[in-house]
Amino acid sequence: MQAILNEQEVIRREKLRELLSLGINPYPAPLYEITHSAMQMKEEYNEENKDRFQSVSFAGRIMSVRDMGKANFAVLQDHSGRIQIYIKRDEICPGEDKTMYDQVWKKLLDIGDIIGIKGYVFITKTGETSVHVQQFTLLTKSLHPMPVTKEKDGEVFDAVTDLEFKYRQRYADLIVNPSVRDTFIKITKMKNAIRSFLNDRGALEVDTPVLQSIPGGATAKPFITHHNALDMPLYLRIANELYLKRLIVGGFEWVYEFSRNFRNEGMDRTHNPEFTILEFYVAYKDYLWMMETTEQMLEQTAVATNGSSQTKVDDIIIDFKAPYKRISIYDAIQEHTGYDISSLDEEGLRHVCHKLKIEVDPTMGKGKLIDEIFGGKCEKHYIQPTFITDYPVEMSPLTKKHRTKEGLVERFELIVNGKEIANAYSELNDPIEQRERFEEQVKLMERGDEEAMFIDYDFLRALEYGMPPTAGIGFGIERLAMLLTGQVSIQDVLFFPQMRAEK
Repeated sequence: MQAILNEQEVIRREKLRELLSLGINPYPAPLYEITHSAMQMKEEYNEENKDRFQSVSFAGRIMSVRDMGKANFAVLQDHSGRIQIYIKRDEICPGEDKTMYDQVWKKLLDIGDIIGIKGYVFITKTGETSVHVQQFTLLTKSLHPMPVTKEKDGEVFDAVTDLEFKYRQRYADLIVNPSVRDTFIKITKMKNAIRSFLNDRGALEVDTPVLQSIPGGATAKPFITHHNALDMPLYLRIANELYLKRLIVGGFEWVYEFSRNFRNEGMDRTHNPEFTILEFYVAYKDYLWMMETTEQMLEQTAVATNGSSQTKVDDIIIDFKAPYKRISIYDAIQEHTGYDISSLDEEGLRHVCHKLKIEVDPTMGKGKLIDEIFGGKCEKHYIQPTFITDYPVEMSPLTKKHRTKEGLVERFELIVNGKEIANAYSELNDPIEQRERFEEQVKLMERGDEEAMFIDYDFLRALEYGMPPTAGIGFGIERLAMLLTGQVSIQDVLFFPQMRAEK
């Protein structure tokens, strides 16, 4: 189907044809020598070292132009930021032929075009570091008009805020909103800091399968696909946990993976069907050790990302400095609802849910009911980093039973700003008990629970070889990124969030 062009798109295509008629290639060979970035020139240039900036080569996108007749000021943007340039007609075209200025620069270039310039750096009378252009080259002609924004004193205001545009056309959002680019640079710093923390302690980064014959390691609804060559159904992974534990069985003592996971569930400000989990597993450790390690890692990561252990989200200051508060899930529920549910059976929990006006359905077992109570009535109260500990065994089919508390397991969730950021266990390594836990999940599946776990027989076989006592944890990377960059929606920390098909 032929796209319908708007007036600006038609005009830009006409300019493209005019450039070609002048013998100018609007998409030349990619090699263009760059000696300096915008940030380098703005931060490093001064009168004392100006000799180093008498011959610079730079490329960037035209973001604005101020027409002054036979001279122009313009703003170019590269990966590092923006810088002003100054173009004078008689310097660009010293001879009789003024085509490059009068025709190309003045008439055939547009906001959004990418050009290369050569010249020298100077400071204007108003004190702005700029590049005096002696030569320019068109590197890319832009055929789609840019969203209109305004800039003053180096700051963009009236930035594009339409969410449909921002998320669907992230490439344009990144061009016109520098703060968006800064957010994703911070996220890279965050991931690098986590990797450094783990690598410095001897952890091994690994990769495990995305396509799995059994969607194991979590309670979630999977995406299903089909492998034609093997003629069998496969699932996009909902977690990488069971594969990482297989590696612990195989003799590695500390493994981790940034795992791209997929869950065929709802979408909101904290959920996207495609997301990243960091999971790591360490032999001969338990969940108490994991709490201390988590505190150390997150404090170090916050400082590496923001220069401080503190971050600001919606005018709330959150501090990742260790240590963090610890409270059991039963105590948390009693504190915020007034109900002691520690000894209740499924029927009793349903009665409490009814009293608390929490919607439940017949597919929910004891674990799901407790999860609904905590999620609906308690989670939102934990703003500063807090470990919620010692969960009921029904909520944790992969977790070792508590060493001193009957009916509980050695598990914690880290809650920050009212949302779960991490989930950790002393891992269950008894293959007979693990089989029984899986069989309980099958019963829930038969009741209609679409998130119940499958039985992974190969994982059970791996456990039968013997897995050492192990601690494991999974972090929601996007949720952590939201906190450390001050964003309130997961879509703002994903380059390309999932969206409905474009009309």
